[in-house]
Amino acid sequence: MSSFLSSSRSKFFINFKLHFSLFLVLIGAASAQLTPNFYSTSCPNALSTIQSAVQSAVRNESRMGASLLRLHFHDCFVNGCDGSILLDDTANFTGEKTAVPNLNSVRGFEVIDTIKSQLENVCAGVVSCADILAVAARDSVVALGGQNYTVQLGRRDSRTANISLANSNLPAPTLNLNQLISLFSNHGFNTQELVALSGAHTIGQARCTTFRSRIYNETNINSTFASSMQSNCPRTGGDNNTSPLDTTPTSFDNAYFTDLLSLKGLLHSDQQLFTGNGTGSTDSQVSSYSSNSSAFFTDFSNAMIKMGNLSVLTGTNGEVRTNCRKINGASLNLIDNKIVDLITTLLDM
Repeated sequence: MSSFLSSSRSKFFINFKLHFSLFLVLIGAASAQLTPNFYSTSCPNALSTIQSAVQSAVRNESRMGASLLRLHFHDCFVNGCDGSILLDDTANFTGEKTAVPNLNSVRGFEVIDTIKSQLENVCAGVVSCADILAVAARDSVVALGGQNYTVQLGRRDSRTANISLANSNLPAPTLNLNQLISLFSNHGFNTQELVALSGAHTIGQARCTTFRSRIYNETNINSTFASSMQSNCPRTGGDNNTSPLDTTPTSFDNAYFTDLLSLKGLLHSDQQLFTGNGTGSTDSQVSSYSSNSSAFFTDFSNAMIKMGNLSVLTGTNGEVRTNCRKINGASLNLIDNKIVDLITTLLDM
C-alpha cells in the first residue's frame, strides 16, 4: 500500500510539474509581450473601470481629455511607456514632473490617482499605472469624438524616473521641422507618423509662454489670428493664460490641419508642418488630413498603438505600483521575490 501511495504521489507531482510548467510558459509568453486581453482573467473589469472614470473626468472638464492624452505622450517619450512621469520626487531621484516641458504644463495626475484607487478596490496589485495611462489616452480620444482603437496591455511600471531625458526627449514648441523629424525618428517614427501624432493638438489648450514669440514675432501666421491671440497673451504677463490649440479644442477632429492650411497653427512647431508655399516635406500630408478625417483617424490610431509599444517593461521587469506616485515598498518587492523562489522550488521538485 505504501509503495502504491508513494508511486501515486510521485506521478501526481510529475503531472503537477508538467502542467504548472506549461502554465508558467503560457503566462511568461503573455507577459513578455503586450496583448489586448492581458487583464481578461486577472481583472476583467479593468477597461470598463478606466473608461467610466475617463468619461466622468471629461464630462467635468473637457480639457482633461487632452491632458490625459498628453500624459501618455510625455510618459512614452522618456524611457518608454513605463509610468515614470507619474512618480513624485524622492530622496533617491528627481521625478520628471519638474522637467521644463512638464512643469506647470502636464496635468491630470489626480484623475490617474482616482482610476488607480478604483482598480485597487476591484483587483489589487494587478493593473499597472503605465497601462492606465495608455487606456486613459485612448478613452479620452473616443470621449471627444475620435476613433476607437485597440490598446495593447501588459506594461509594468518603472521604479525610477529620468528628468534629464524628460528635458531632452520631449518635443518643444520652438522646434523647427527638421528638429521634429529628427526627434521623432529617434523614437522610431517616420514623417507621416510625426504628422499624425501631431494631430493630437486638435484638442486642448496651450499656455501663453509656449506661443507668445510666434504671435508677436513670426510672419508665417494669419494676421487676424495673431491679433486675436494677443488679446489673451500680452507681451508681458499672463504667462499661464491659455488659448485653444485649434478652432475646435474639445472635439477630436481634423480641424487642426485645416487651421495649419490657413496659417493658424498656435505653436511654432505646429505651423512648421505646413509652410504655406508648398516647399515643406510634410505639406502634402497636412493637406491630405485636412480633407480626409478618416485617413487621419486611422493613421493616428496606428501611430498611437506603435507609440504605446516604446521600450515597455514586461514580465519580471519593473513592478505594478499600488500607488502611481511612488514605487512599491520593500515588503511588496520581497513578497514578489518569495513568490518567484516558491515557483522555482516547485519546478525543481
